[in-house]
Amino acid sequence: MAESNFIHDFIDEDIASGKTKTVHTRFPPEPNGYLHIGHCKALVIDFGTAQKYGGLCNLRMDDTNPAKEDTEFVDAIKEDIHWLGFDWGDRFYYGSDYFARTYELAEDLIKKGDAYVCELSPEEFKEYRGDLTHPAVSPWRDRPAEESLDLFHRMRDGEFPEGKYTLRAKIDLASGNFNMRDPVLYRIRYIEHHRQGTKWCVFPMYDFAHPIQDALEGITHSLCSLEYEDHRPLYNWVIEHCDVPSKPRQIEFARLNITNTVLSKRYLRGLVETGVVDGWDDPRMPTLCGLRRRGYTPEAILDFIGRIGVSKANSMVNIGLLEHCVRSELNLKAPRRIAVMNPIKVVVDNFPADKTEYFPVPNNPNDPEAGTRDVPFTRELWIDADDFAEVPPPKFFRLKPGGEVRLMSSYIIRCGEIVKNPDGTVKEIHATADLETGTGVPTDRKVKGTIHWLSADYAVDTEAILYDRLFTEENMNDLPEGKTYQDYLNPDSAVRMPNAKIEPSLKDSKPGETFQFVRIGYFTRDTKNSGVFGRVVSLKDNYKPEA
Repeated sequence: MAESNFIHDFIDEDIASGKTKTVHTRFPPEPNGYLHIGHCKALVIDFGTAQKYGGLCNLRMDDTNPAKEDTEFVDAIKEDIHWLGFDWGDRFYYGSDYFARTYELAEDLIKKGDAYVCELSPEEFKEYRGDLTHPAVSPWRDRPAEESLDLFHRMRDGEFPEGKYTLRAKIDLASGNFNMRDPVLYRIRYIEHHRQGTKWCVFPMYDFAHPIQDALEGITHSLCSLEYEDHRPLYNWVIEHCDVPSKPRQIEFARLNITNTVLSKRYLRGLVETGVVDGWDDPRMPTLCGLRRRGYTPEAILDFIGRIGVSKANSMVNIGLLEHCVRSELNLKAPRRIAVMNPIKVVVDNFPADKTEYFPVPNNPNDPEAGTRDVPFTRELWIDADDFAEVPPPKFFRLKPGGEVRLMSSYIIRCGEIVKNPDGTVKEIHATADLETGTGVPTDRKVKGTIHWLSADYAVDTEAILYDRLFTEENMNDLPEGKTYQDYLNPDSAVRMPNAKIEPSLKDSKPGETFQFVRIGYFTRDTKNSGVFGRVVSLKDNYKPEA
């Protein structure tokens, strides 16, 4: 957020004019689900803008709609924000903290003739809404203030069924902005609130509650996504017509859309509830808890948000950029380790069966101070089945009948006898090592291929999961008619490798620790199942970020 953007330009104008002295923003998530990477853009803008100007940022749970809210989500939201490195100090609020004051302000609007109780049914409300050439109609618009106030009190006291009455603002039934055609401010809902219980049976609409909450907290700049641009006149109307202590300025920015990804909370909830994924923190989910479990770092996510910038135009960001950011981060920091995903045995016939030799292997070639570790070498080894071909394709430089290959950081071996199982699959490969080549490349011949390996005596059994993108379609926001997100689920989004082997140094690694498995990808020990290593991202980077 260090670079300037159009939001900062507006704030600079407000500071220069004297309208703003201390910048005060807020991040108002709805606690009905877990934060995802799209929310991350918003919270970075909110908290980052306050940081840039030495100001304040509140955290406020938008719990005005009690239908799907839960304290589980409140706790998770706090954890995610802290994980990214932001803090709200003692400025933590709930939208429901302001229910009483919001209700009082609604009463004031009725008394001033700026609001009225309407008894159009939902069906009639749609029917009377009008169109661009016809104004909306409200038969109850001229209801006397005293009558509306009495009905509003009785709505609060629970005398009427849901849908019988609403409180509407009296603005402009002919407005070209339909949000201004006497919008609903309050509706009746008989549902238990996660904090207020059954104290209230009338609840304010977001467009009424949010500007009041901002003003009561002294917010100077209410930063929100672009879909609220058409709601800004209503935001300003509420601020101007209610007795609130400050006048926040609403500024909209484009929300984040990413290829091969769904960022709708409704769809994400569907993935969880139908068992497509194993929870909100499934490593394939775009939630922050899912990305954290996947092995993404806060630094990589913040780098991604910084690269996409802040704009007014909606666009689709290639998920490859997010993968590039985490790959670049882990390439610098992740220790290197050896793992074999699909093991096949190699027997080095001329290496003593009772001998163990140790070879030093760099922990991170990018960091000489990381040093080396000793990897054991024995007569029986594991190599990856992909590194052997009985009938090799052209330009195959790995192990093949009669061919030579270097075992990484150790000997050159030549492939000999191939022993097969009764079903024709390879049981083991016998080879001969050139025992003079353990410390460097020989001068008498050139060997093109290098493969990784593990000692069969020392390797540790594990399960690996090769995570990939959850969806096959790039634009999941524009699906063909009759199709749903379930039609585009990637069948290879979580490929299990139940027989994987890892080097012994990984035996004591902790859940959440991340490593580069050489020649394979970046992996982390799963925080929910410590016997599993999940792939963060592959080594191959096809994404080329713009300079």
